[in-house]
Amino acid sequence: MAQHNIKFALNHMVNPRWSPLQLIETASEMGIGAVELRNDVGENSINDVASAQRAGERAAALGIEVLSLNALYPFNSWNEERKAQAETLAQWVHAAGGKGLVLCPLVDADTQYSASERRAKLEHALTALESILGQYDLQGFVEPLGFPISSLRYKAEAVDVIRSLGLSSRFSLVHDTFHHQGAGEVEFFADQTGLVHISGLEDRDVTFSEMLDEHRVLVGERDRLDNLGQLKQLLSDGYAGYVSFEPFAESVHAAQDPVKSLRDSMDFIQKFIN
Repeated sequence: MAQHNIKFALNHMVNPRWSPLQLIETASEMGIGAVELRNDVGENSINDVASAQRAGERAAALGIEVLSLNALYPFNSWNEERKAQAETLAQWVHAAGGKGLVLCPLVDADTQYSASERRAKLEHALTALESILGQYDLQGFVEPLGFPISSLRYKAEAVDVIRSLGLSSRFSLVHDTFHHQGAGEVEFFADQTGLVHISGLEDRDVTFSEMLDEHRVLVGERDRLDNLGQLKQLLSDGYAGYVSFEPFAESVHAAQDPVKSLRDSMDFIQKFIN
């Protein structure tokens, strides 16, 4: 059986109470090689060039890679406001020495698009973003969200548009184990995946179509999302990038010893993935 040494990363959602510097320092202390910064964690957000530079300098000093800033939302509702946001966030990623920008689609029960509308909006947004991200040689990490009311649920749709536009060198997928299961998607697209987000679902009273971010915990033995199966498939298919923890549940954020909780989840995953 193949042995897989997983490269773990910490998304700032593991503990929004930490400052960006605390996140980076915790990753270093845990022997984790990369972090994802966020612009949506209140006072601890990256919110200007200066905060991005401080985080980037600390990460560089400790040998920690900044994978992304999370996120531009809703990236596929492209307009002048979105363009300005994208330009600003790209500057922040660059200032932090980051690799790319996470791109999340519109999730809105009152806004439903036809297949042709979804494609047109995705093509428009990616074409515009290619120019903006290209100024700083950044990656765009497209993250389909598996909620029933999402305007981009399936990785297959994103891959088709990225390939048709000839933009595979600029854009790759985020395979999020929560959203993969929520969308009921079967294909994995390891060769098109630039980043993996992991979180678990343990609540037995919540269906995959009903689950929300607030249900997302660390991956453990009671996980219902088949994180282990998903990771095994991705790794077997050749994915060699980072696997980033992204739990949203308040129970995770309020843990007495968040580092121990993360280590326990890492140990569980590594033990059963091999």
